[in-house]
Amino acid sequence: MPTSTNDSARRVAIFAYGAAIYLLFLVTLTYLIGFVGNWIVPKSIDSGTPTAWPLAALINSGLLMLFAVQHAIMARPWFKERWTKFIPQEVERSTFVLATCAALWLMVWQWRPMPETVWHIDALVGQIALYAICVAGWLIAVYSSFLIDHFDLFGLRQVVLPLLGKDYTTPGFAMPWLYRLVRNPLMLGFLLAFWSTPHMTRGHLLFAVLITAYVFVGVRMEERDLADKLGPSYRRYRSETPMLLPRPRRQPKQANIIGTTH
Repeated sequence: MPTSTNDSARRVAIFAYGAAIYLLFLVTLTYLIGFVGNWIVPKSIDSGTPTAWPLAALINSGLLMLFAVQHAIMARPWFKERWTKFIPQEVERSTFVLATCAALWLMVWQWRPMPETVWHIDALVGQIALYAICVAGWLIAVYSSFLIDHFDLFGLRQVVLPLLGKDYTTPGFAMPWLYRLVRNPLMLGFLLAFWSTPHMTRGHLLFAVLITAYVFVGVRMEERDLADKLGPSYRRYRSETPMLLPRPRRQPKQANIIGTTH
């Protein structure tokens, strides 16, 4: 009886941990949208007292590098294998999300504005078009996460299944439609959101350039892991489908089954 009680308490604690981090992710994502777009939030990418631009560029680059290193290392299979020797397997993904949120909040907190204008679109039509692309980018990113498995991607599924007494299985999917156009629609959505602004400042440009560079590096690392995990089926999918920019192509007769390493 005590063993059963302890197991139930453990499962509840794991669920509470994962659920709290998922809520933190939702808050973080919402704030990040406002931060990048200079919308509503008290601290945005262009707000605050400017610092001398060489120092601001150094600090901001360091903050983005910290996020990139954390995100790249913790997503690798070799790190997960070692990490789960110290933490329960069920909360590995939630802990990754927690670390990512912490890196993003540190960036928001310590970001130095670089308000010098790189370009500014005065025409109302141009402004509306760029804001529309920005919003569309965020929607594409969020929608893409649901096409694979949103709740698994952000750690909630891993903590709900033990609470229900079910075993975890790695999700797979048969190329939803966006994933037939590009291999990484989620990343494409982020890039559209980050680059589409009628007023591009030096700080916003630095953010967009460094995040874009990381996206290309991170995608290549993730796809290498997927190729090792899934073998010929993923390599064929990768050869047939562009990474980020859609292009006309012949549809394969049968959809390949692919998965995600997160």
